[in-house]
Amino acid sequence: MAVVREFTLPDLGEGLTEATIVQWMVEVGEVVAVDQPVVEVETAKAMVEVPCPYGGVVTARFGAEGAEVPVGAPLVTVAVGAVPDDLAGTGPSAHGSEAGTPAGPADAAEAGSGNVLVGYGTSAAAARRRRIRPGGTGPAAGASRPAEQVAAGQDSSGAEAAGVPGAGAGARTGANGSAAARAADAGSRTVAVISPLVRRMAREHDLDLREVTGSGRDGLILRTDVECAIRTRQEHATAGAGVTDAVGAAAGAAAPTGEERIPLRGMLGAAAEKFSRSRREIPEATCWVDADATELLAARRAMNVPGAPKVSLLALLARITTAALARFPQLNSTVDTKTQEIVRLPAVHLGFAAQTDRGLVVPVVRDAHARTVEDLSAEFARLTETAREGGLSLAELTHGTFTLNNYGVFGVDGSTPIINHPEAAMLGVGRIAAKPWVHDGELAVRQVVQLSLTFDHRVCDGGTAGGFLRFVADCVEQPALLLRGM
Repeated sequence: MAVVREFTLPDLGEGLTEATIVQWMVEVGEVVAVDQPVVEVETAKAMVEVPCPYGGVVTARFGAEGAEVPVGAPLVTVAVGAVPDDLAGTGPSAHGSEAGTPAGPADAAEAGSGNVLVGYGTSAAAARRRRIRPGGTGPAAGASRPAEQVAAGQDSSGAEAAGVPGAGAGARTGANGSAAARAADAGSRTVAVISPLVRRMAREHDLDLREVTGSGRDGLILRTDVECAIRTRQEHATAGAGVTDAVGAAAGAAAPTGEERIPLRGMLGAAAEKFSRSRREIPEATCWVDADATELLAARRAMNVPGAPKVSLLALLARITTAALARFPQLNSTVDTKTQEIVRLPAVHLGFAAQTDRGLVVPVVRDAHARTVEDLSAEFARLTETAREGGLSLAELTHGTFTLNNYGVFGVDGSTPIINHPEAAMLGVGRIAAKPWVHDGELAVRQVVQLSLTFDHRVCDGGTAGGFLRFVADCVEQPALLLRGM
């Protein structure tokens, strides 16, 4: 007897509350194995293939490609123990595939899910198995429902489409495809909220979720809906109801011809939220200085001898940065707003800004303070290439303690960058350009760079920030100074 299991979007870590469906990797009626990836999603951090902890026949999919799905929302339903007999020998059974035994609920539980994401899975390892699509015969051959119908939630139980007995009764979402649709059909006041973060935000701001219109599928209330409602209420309180009503009427008017609207979702939305939070929470200040980088460039040329691993300029600047942080550890810290404490961090996990086709990302070099210049250069190259391919993992994008931003690659001299929350500082490097400079008492043409430091004024005063930046500038002008601390 088939048992239908519903697989929901798990917590992908780092406080992420939603993900966007990029590509479905299975079809309705397809046989899947335990731990087989069923969908590729894009979070605010990276692209992730989500494996399913159940083996059996896919009876329904939820969400079209490009749709935003909150954590806890259903992704697929799987009929466990419904693998046709002619596929049992190569199906998703964890223990009996070679013997031709289909995987039942007990087998799935005994085998366990080897791929564990936060919120589901077990510790037992399971071998990766290939996907098997049912042939033209057998109970699953009738699965011909178009993807658009599945995405829209029509006939979401998938019982008739997949030919699996009992699938309709086992699917938790029913024919309407979501809890929000059922609540609306029943005329109930049930609030369509899945994410606990959304409910917590509403409680903290004394917001009645029943008054919020959800923008998600079937009226699901997302975090952006709550944030928008909070901002609207604040605007009413400060500017008066009459002004905000006029603004709302103007916003609701027809969009001008040719106007383009770009949703702040995925990485773009995550970056916007992080920039806004940084400016809201961090009292930042910026100081800058010009430095003569002629000797630094000469040192790099001397290091890049034929046959030796190439050393990048960014790696040299990173090595200078870690040496400066060893002298001024106040800047390698974060502020715990809950306990009102400054937390100084023992290791330097150095983030660096990298521009990709998908937007700006900040990969993190772990334990940068313990790496050589050659090692730093190789790691920068690896992370940059992986970022451009869209293959960075969450671990490679999080837990940075200080950021190095080389905006000089865009041909600009200076900037006042926004601190990468929750870090305490960011060092910016402008372009290196030939400029007139007084060198050894005489006017000469030298390679000059502008360095800027944006720092959290809660963790240090201007004297500390100035001392850090001056040390960096001195090492850029005289790289031999680094030998003093070795």
